[in-house]
Amino acid sequence: MDRLVNTVRPYAWGSTTAIPDLLGTAPTGEPQAEMWMGAHPGAPSRLARGRLDEVIAADPVGELGAATVAKFGPHLPFLFKILAAGAPLSLQVHPDLARAREGYAAEERAGIPVDAPHRNYRDTNHKPELICALTPFEGLCGFRSAPATADLLAGLGVDSLKPYADLLRARPEEAALREVLTAILTADPDSIAATVTEATAAADRLGGPYAPYALLAHHFPGDPGVLAAMLLNHVRLQPGEALYLGAGVPHAYIGGLGVEIMATSDNVLRCGLTPKHVDVPELLRVVHFAAGDPGILRPEASGDGEEVYEIPIDEFRLSRCLLAPGATPLDLTAPGPQILLCTAGRVTAGELTLGPGESVFVPSDENTQVSAVCTDSATLFRAAVAI
Repeated sequence: MDRLVNTVRPYAWGSTTAIPDLLGTAPTGEPQAEMWMGAHPGAPSRLARGRLDEVIAADPVGELGAATVAKFGPHLPFLFKILAAGAPLSLQVHPDLARAREGYAAEERAGIPVDAPHRNYRDTNHKPELICALTPFEGLCGFRSAPATADLLAGLGVDSLKPYADLLRARPEEAALREVLTAILTADPDSIAATVTEATAAADRLGGPYAPYALLAHHFPGDPGVLAAMLLNHVRLQPGEALYLGAGVPHAYIGGLGVEIMATSDNVLRCGLTPKHVDVPELLRVVHFAAGDPGILRPEASGDGEEVYEIPIDEFRLSRCLLAPGATPLDLTAPGPQILLCTAGRVTAGELTLGPGESVFVPSDENTQVSAVCTDSATLFRAAVAI
């Protein structure tokens, strides 16, 4: 078991205080958006033995276990993060595995450099992800029902939004959502910017259910993504609650601190709220135009003190352990690799002691006993492979 030294990414949307507060360090005044735990080549964690990606490459079976290597290849199949959103992130969607492979191959044939700003597919993997709130957390996830969105748009009293509301009421739901999103993203830029500006003024005046979209508009004035965001469910998570974001589900994070886990991939199709490339035709191939409840997840007790967030993929499994002082240590030994992250109190993991924001990498089959330290209760998140 190895203590991890992790990189904090300074993206502009990051909070300046949330990650320092968790780690007990002084803010630098700069945004601190994500702390990466894993072997992603963009910012691999470091151990006493070296970079985690290089340690795994030197002995994949020893570090990951034979079953993980057989199923996912000789690399860690997930990336674990602490995410601190101080401002809204871009509205985005991720491809499924088949589309990621097809899109990557097509862009390779076209000779588009993998780091080109207009490149959509930087690898052949899908990118399902799970966000679990550590503080109250706000986001957008999946399409709201068409009638409810029509009422929301109509309530703004903006004449240029009336055709969208009428479409949402008149057409079958999936077709209507597709047509409205397409119309928003392909509209004349000056015309749609004027509509967004008028809608922003109305949202500011009305508040209530319009307040999240007014916030987005003030961060991204005139951006058609503001109207695209109004098609989505607004979600508030309480600490311990989570969202699973599968392929094709449009989403955006608005604010809060959470732990995030995802399959190791950089494949993102953006819908708006960003100055980055938006490829509308490819986006429309990827989005699932199905409305419904966003499906807030709460952990399910496994009977041994561990609570699991049940999701339908194998690359990762997230669980939470609420450790009471004096309780019997939990045995978390597993046949695959794990990363353990303390988010509250103090925890012993093997022979190591972890405080908030500290983490360890656990190779496959290594004896893993965890418990709370002294008189403090503690919270430990466990990122593992579902094998």
